[in-house]
Amino acid sequence: MSKKSVLIANVVAVTVIIAVITVLALNGAGAMEAVGKNYAVYRGSGETPYVSLMFNVYWGTEYIEDILDVLARYGVKTTFFIGGSWAAKNNSLVKKISEAGHEIGSHGYNHKDAENLSYERNLDEMVPAEKLLEELTGKQISLFAPPSGSIGDAMFSAAEELGYSVILWSRDTVDWRDKNPDLVYARATSDIRNGELILMHPTAHTLQALPKILEYYSRNGFKAVSVGVNVGTERP
Repeated sequence: MSKKSVLIANVVAVTVIIAVITVLALNGAGAMEAVGKNYAVYRGSGETPYVSLMFNVYWGTEYIEDILDVLARYGVKTTFFIGGSWAAKNNSLVKKISEAGHEIGSHGYNHKDAENLSYERNLDEMVPAEKLLEELTGKQISLFAPPSGSIGDAMFSAAEELGYSVILWSRDTVDWRDKNPDLVYARATSDIRNGELILMHPTAHTLQALPKILEYYSRNGFKAVSVGVNVGTERP
């Protein structure tokens, strides 16, 4: 192939990629981050003052109901990315989260490092979690948050096969490590912008910081919504 042919092919490829991203953006798919040949959503479009708290759940069972009570008190709906192995042991809590109107996403089944798994092993993590969560909630699972943010081509292929949007985050409270409600509050609010996806876990200090965080959003004109509403995969 001549240099001219290669150049033309590259221009066409770039044009196609730009067109795909443009179509997705126009359809409210949120801001996307290129990961090799794949894309993950890491924030909303930013056109609306939405922010989303996303709770990844494999532990912290003892704090879930209190977190639900706080969210209900402030009239907030959010997204719980639930691990299948946790759901299998906590059927009633999964149902309670769903019945409270919160969005349910998949966090895989056993918190495996998706980047190091084959396509088939990624499906082995995703499919059982999806079936269990859908059985418990009666809701279709369309969002997948990779455990530890671990991503790779095989993971993206498996997610595409199941029709998932892969969700990352724009900021991390690191509440699993830093057991300090003031730090959780600061990381969830400092220089906050439209479309933020804020990673959290059900911990004692996150629960303690949660009312203050939600009050900050309300006071400063932000609305806390589910990830799906924020990135355009779910209607408000």
